[in-house]
Amino acid sequence: MSTPEGNGDVGGIVLPAGGLPTPSGSMSELRRRRLELAERVASLTWDLGGLAYEMAIRDHYRLDVLARKASELQEVDAQLGEVQRLLATAEAGVHGQCRSCGAVHSRGAAFCWHCGAPLLAESRPSVLQGDSPAAS
Repeated sequence: MSTPEGNGDVGGIVLPAGGLPTPSGSMSELRRRRLELAERVASLTWDLGGLAYEMAIRDHYRLDVLARKASELQEVDAQLGEVQRLLATAEAGVHGQCRSCGAVHSRGAAFCWHCGAPLLAESRPSVLQGDSPAAS
């Protein structure tokens, strides 16, 4: 089994340059990665089942081949689980988007973490809005 040093290839799985997306990745990027990994897991599951079936009807099992395919499936499934965990964590804490730059922010945040714009509109009660200090 090869390692991620240099070429980003782990047992036939091509990882993006930085490995799994980081929590700083955009939500749309994480959703896109989740979809890609879910499709890959479905494909690998289908392939492993077909391989096991073909071996069974020929009554010739190659456990090394089955173990290698199962390991590949397990690796991609673990990546999918991590992306789903990141999405669930991010979505649970997301309250809205910055009006200036569109970055997501958590509930109660006063300023945008990305651009520094104020998130809470300063409001005054309507009774006080007409009142202003008298200019003398």
